[in-house]
Amino acid sequence: MISQLHADGTLRHLLTLVGLERRLVEGLLERAQSYLRKPGSAPARNDSLSGLTVANLFSEPSTRTRASFELAAKRLGAQVINLDLHLSSRAKGESMLDTVYTLAAMSIDVFVVRDAEPNVPQFVADNVGPRISVLSAGEAHISHPTQGLLDALTVMRHKQRLDDRVITIVGDVRHSRVARSAVQAFTLLGAKELRLVAPAELMPDASEFAGCQRFENFDQALAGTDAVMMLRIQKERMAETDIPDAAAYFARFGLSAARLKRARTDAIVMHPGPMNRGVEIAADVADGPQSVIREQVTNGVAIRMAVLEAVGRGILLARQSQ
Repeated sequence: MISQLHADGTLRHLLTLVGLERRLVEGLLERAQSYLRKPGSAPARNDSLSGLTVANLFSEPSTRTRASFELAAKRLGAQVINLDLHLSSRAKGESMLDTVYTLAAMSIDVFVVRDAEPNVPQFVADNVGPRISVLSAGEAHISHPTQGLLDALTVMRHKQRLDDRVITIVGDVRHSRVARSAVQAFTLLGAKELRLVAPAELMPDASEFAGCQRFENFDQALAGTDAVMMLRIQKERMAETDIPDAAAYFARFGLSAARLKRARTDAIVMHPGPMNRGVEIAADVADGPQSVIREQVTNGVAIRMAVLEAVGRGILLARQSQ
């Protein structure tokens, strides 16, 4: 298994937040903040990735993550190609490795990989050349590191510090890569308390999420909460529980305006998208004054700019030393 870091401790790949040092993560968050602009202003741009090519390899549908990686790379001056693997030669039987080798032969510098199967981003990283970087854009149910970083950035921009904050994550935690990476980011940055809320069937095993408090009673978990992160619930997952329909799910685990009043008065509301309005979150809450859901999208571009810039710097330095 290849390291995520260069020998000097700088970032080469980003496959998971596990094992990263706090100072490195804080550096990425700080750099991302420098790319944020006031609403209505022109987006931040520079040429720090000029001469580099980024390939987005997605075998799952994606709107936010794929678009934000593309925008991030282009705003840093890189060339970008997008490949839907379920529509490409891989669908004709070509292996992921052959796809990667083919694209590497076209001088791709950074692979951004999303796959429904576990370990694919790591597999790609293990098999690319020394001057190629790999970024995970979502791996099965296991991790989504840039989502975890953007969630942490969103909370920190509203709450400054995390060491005295309570964060509650609600929904299908068991199958959520978003929840896993968010918990990793919040824990690394010193969150005071993390609470998980889910039906028993959708709560992760006891071996996972060490240190998090677990609740089946959403109202109880909201007391004293500074940030509430709602997770998308899929109908097929709902069928695994004793909850008969969407209305019953919302009654127990949906975030309504009345229920939100149980949290702190300045609590923020988050959701990674896409949302099921009226199922896990009420429309008036999603669009209400405490919602920072659209800010999460904005912050996602900034985080991905910071990550791409970090790995791109190493690639460009290696070129200069040739």
